[in-house]
Amino acid sequence: MTGRYGDLDYPTLAKRGTLLGFGLFALGALGELASHALGMQLPAWEATLLFDAEVLGVALFLLSPLVFGVLLPLTE
Repeated sequence: MTGRYGDLDYPTLAKRGTLLGFGLFALGALGELASHALGMQLPAWEATLLFDAEVLGVALFLLSPLVFGVLLPLTE
């Protein structure tokens, strides 16, 4: 039986979104940490890219379980 939004596998989407968010956060944080630890000067666009990866990672990490684990299954 297909639901309102098609045949979506909500637990898988919630897990993968959470892992993607954690991965983005880790990539941004480790990139900034490594550049500062090695004493490298990053160009502004690279620093912005790493910061944006951290922010997007935190947002995905927090919102994926709420959206795909709670909200969308309740609206079916």
